Amino acid sequence: MNLNLENKNALVCGSTQGIGKAAAIQLAEEGVDVTLVARNEEKLQAVLAELNEVSQHSQRHNYIVADFTNPTDLKEKLAAINLQFHILVNNTGGPAGGPVFNATLEEFERAFTMHLKCNHVLVQAVVPFMKEEGYGRIINVISTSVKQPLDGLGVSNTIRGAVANWSKTLANELGQFSITVNNVLPGATATERLTEIINNKAAKTGKSTEEVAEMMKNASPAKRFAKPEEVAYAIVFLASERASFINGINVPVDGGRTKSL
Repeated sequence: MNLNLENKNALVCGSTQGIGKAAAIQLAEEGVDVTLVARNEEKLQAVLAELNEVSQHSQRHNYIVADFTNPTDLKEKLAAINLQFHILVNNTGGPAGGPVFNATLEEFERAFTMHLKCNHVLVQAVVPFMKEEGYGRIINVISTSVKQPLDGLGVSNTIRGAVANWSKTLANELGQFSITVNNVLPGATATERLTEIINNKAAKTGKSTEEVAEMMKNASPAKRFAKPEEVAYAIVFLASERASFINGINVPVDGGRTKSL
């Protein structure tokens, strides 16, 4: 299937590792000009070099150094560049784990800022060009917790749900401009975030990290963790012309772990 993504521009957040990096690389392979966004410039430069290696067309890739704990900084960085993006991939690291009852107000505020405020800043920056072009794809990488809350991830469950409802509202408002807004919901995916979750569960339960990892794998009918690129495949398809009539949905990429429809 030809995804017709040549000559498109994408802004990909959290793109120095894991799912964000995999999505950036696959978009570049499809002919997209990719602008990476993350806070570590050294890692951004390394991924930029990888994008240049995999690109098959005359593409120009770039990056922005921005801290998602500071929406004002993000706004300033966006104001300094040409905001001509057809595709936006909202993606950032998840909040720390723990029971929701024990969460502090500061934890909620930090997560809300990183996951919803900064998503909103990015959308407001890129949508005017998408409207002009009559083409826009906004893909939010969230979590299967928006369908089925996950034990031990209280703040994450709460904030991810807020982002999903924000996204659905946005899809209803922007669909008339040929701009789609969809959510990709990764299950347990082999990333640094998953390693952190496994280590935390092992410390709290007294089990080994191997035992915890095996239990998590067995929770999915696939009996394994996803590879980051497997989640990225869904992102790239939703970014394409072929997904033009898919709007306002949540797409679990979890090997069948989520028990709800």
